[in-house]
Amino acid sequence: MRATLLYGAGDVRVENVPDPVLKHSTDALVRITASCVCGSDVWPYGSMNPGDGPARMGHEFIGVVEDTGSEVTTVHKGDLVVAPFAISDNTCEFCRAGLHTSCSHPQAGFWDGEPDEGGQAEAIRVPLADGTLVKLPVAADSALIPSLLTLSDVLGTGYHAAVAGGVDERTRVTVIGDGAVGLLAVLSAKRLGAEQIILMGRHQARTDLGREFGATDVVSARGDEGIAQVRELTAGHGTHVVLEAVGNMPAYQQAVGILRPGGVISRVGVPQYEEAPIGFGSLFRHNLRLAGGPAPVRAYIEELMPAILDGTIEPGKVFDVTTNLDGVAAGYQDMADRTSLKVLINP
Repeated sequence: MRATLLYGAGDVRVENVPDPVLKHSTDALVRITASCVCGSDVWPYGSMNPGDGPARMGHEFIGVVEDTGSEVTTVHKGDLVVAPFAISDNTCEFCRAGLHTSCSHPQAGFWDGEPDEGGQAEAIRVPLADGTLVKLPVAADSALIPSLLTLSDVLGTGYHAAVAGGVDERTRVTVIGDGAVGLLAVLSAKRLGAEQIILMGRHQARTDLGREFGATDVVSARGDEGIAQVRELTAGHGTHVVLEAVGNMPAYQQAVGILRPGGVISRVGVPQYEEAPIGFGSLFRHNLRLAGGPAPVRAYIEELMPAILDGTIEPGKVFDVTTNLDGVAAGYQDMADRTSLKVLINP
């Protein structure tokens, strides 16, 4: 079968690799019908050392179950399923607490911990299939597939940012980042009733979509100028919650600068740093708090899916390019250049 591999910065190749096979009685084999490129994939695409490659790529996918291990009971051959970006058993104490990204099962983890598997491919072996996979009540050619695919990561991640930040109808929110996660954080804040939603982004096509999703204001400036503009929009106080969907240090510093006393920074952009200001002059003085983390999207799928099925929300609008595996390398470059928002792959 064909699969996407990253050999180093800027070097994406689609190659023939061995077909996946069942290794454990709890596995399923899935023929992938839809996947995509994630903004977090663009980080290693821009920086990976060739000595660390090649790496199989992709952690968001929908597909048809082709075979299952003897212990799998919740999905069957022929079922259309969506897979979260984290593998989990859905039964351990952390999963039961809604923290599937911290599942204690020995086979649990993230897809990048499965060196022979990746979602940007024709097929995949799914460990812990009963806990990881969720059956979809539509056909593989449904017009809802792009929106249902967002359940694997970006919608659940944006929603997690809003939930972890405590967004409700009394909340003023700033979203930093106009990528897919940031835009779906806007949508999520709107669904949770936020009073005001300020989107910080610089690309008009994206911020226009952000307004469609519920943003009340857009600030294109960054740094001190951006902070000043957000404070001007909030009577000088800043917002109760900042949803940080970028992951770099300037975004974190911006979040600190626009947060209202007593507020929460909810980070879901994968941090590209290990140290950040948290002392008296940054967080401590005004009782500012940090929240967020890798989104346990498996915990949100059943909650979010009905709104997609009935047309209440259309998160699949974040996909602005569709390609097959032959176009994946160009898709990575386009996302790195910010000429594409999110690339949908039909293998």
